[in-house]
Amino acid sequence: MNRFLHAITVSVAIGFTSIGSAQAKDSLTIGFTLEPPHLDPTAGAAAAIDEIVYANVFEGLTRIDQNGVVQPQLASRWDVSGDGLTYTFHLKDGITFHDGTAFDASDVVFSLDRARAEDSVNAQKPLFAAIDTVKAVDPKTVRITLSRPEGALLFNLGWGDAVIVAPESAATNKTDPVGTGPFKFVRWTKGDRVELEAVSQGQPIRKAVFRFIPDPSAQVAALKAGDIDAVANLNAPEAVLAFQADTNFEVAIGSTEGETILAMNNARTPLNDIRVRRAISHAIDRQAIIDGAMFGFGTPIGTHFAPHNPAYVDLTATYPHDPAKARALLKEAGAENLKLTLKLPPPAYARRGGEIVAAQLKEAGIEVEIIPVEWAQWLEQVFRGTDYDLTIVSHTEPMDIGIYARDKYYFNYDSPELKAVIEKLNNTSNPDARTKLLGEAQEIVTRDAVAVYMFQLARLGVWRKGLEGMWRNAPVQATDITGVRWK
Repeated sequence: MNRFLHAITVSVAIGFTSIGSAQAKDSLTIGFTLEPPHLDPTAGAAAAIDEIVYANVFEGLTRIDQNGVVQPQLASRWDVSGDGLTYTFHLKDGITFHDGTAFDASDVVFSLDRARAEDSVNAQKPLFAAIDTVKAVDPKTVRITLSRPEGALLFNLGWGDAVIVAPESAATNKTDPVGTGPFKFVRWTKGDRVELEAVSQGQPIRKAVFRFIPDPSAQVAALKAGDIDAVANLNAPEAVLAFQADTNFEVAIGSTEGETILAMNNARTPLNDIRVRRAISHAIDRQAIIDGAMFGFGTPIGTHFAPHNPAYVDLTATYPHDPAKARALLKEAGAENLKLTLKLPPPAYARRGGEIVAAQLKEAGIEVEIIPVEWAQWLEQVFRGTDYDLTIVSHTEPMDIGIYARDKYYFNYDSPELKAVIEKLNNTSNPDARTKLLGEAQEIVTRDAVAVYMFQLARLGVWRKGLEGMWRNAPVQATDITGVRWK
């Protein structure tokens, strides 16, 4: 892989010098790779939104903790009817929004009805598909009635897309987010930072700054200089060994829900031919990408599912790296001398991985034009506009294989067989039956080579010694600082 590595600029010393002056013990500055397009988690698909505001600014009826377990949040408890169709949520007392507006059952009704409305702009609208009605029984009680059983309802209500917002402030949450969380929004300096401050005097961190540092070497330099205290997921995997050797820092290598894929536009010729998609799948060497782009951090995958999930099916052997097989399939499909574009968003896994992917495809006879795009461009051109051939992205939403059953999703994949499986899954509560259906779904998308399933993204957390409470793993798109403190 040396021919790929020489192109990667690594400005990391083996031994770090002492870091800059210590921050106040009640403040925290965290570095991020991507700046969000806005700050309303109920109106956008970008993970960067939730990474700032989930649990910190906005809260839902439930929440997902760092172990992926559903916990109470705005609801203190709930009751479920015997047929699984009625959920009664009992809300916490004394909760207010940051603008002083009281929180009650009417806000829950407003938020969930808004999320599932016909004109909803919620990026995860299918999460609410099973909901028939949402009623306020009294100011502190909400009853949700389902049209069918939904075994994942409590988990779904813990997503950032399901947070509770107030009708008084919902329209301006993109630029001036108002939630019920322990931190309130202060300001957003575009291109630089978002600032939050604690609502309660009892919060260990009084001021939190989220700084946007897309360049990997700049992230490393900012940590070394003490300009930032932490990076929840370092964009410079080549620096991890050096940070591990430095006593000023703690390194936490965890897992994410991030399936990193080479996505293909299934509706665009010749990618609408399964033989071409299978050829591309055979052209890719997963481990070479993990080694070359991620310095060994990542787990090979063969389908759109996290390996740490008990329902995961290991399908990595379905398309072994075989350039000769890839060429034969392209010839069979009449797609020799194929030329494609590859649009790459900013993260290192995409930009660095894309260079390796292009070289591997060239070995199989496919010429690739690399087009770097900024995150906002990716969302507009690829995700919303489906104007692309190939792209690389990590899907960090939990348990999201259902996206392949959505109409007009950016893969442009349409499988009645998969839709039937996902519909049955949505109507199934039994854990064993759900596991079986999830396995069937994995096998279908892999068989159809909807995308090339490359690796599960590792979470490379780096922070200064003495900082406690940072999440090692990322079961949801979050940088939850509600439990963070300095020793």
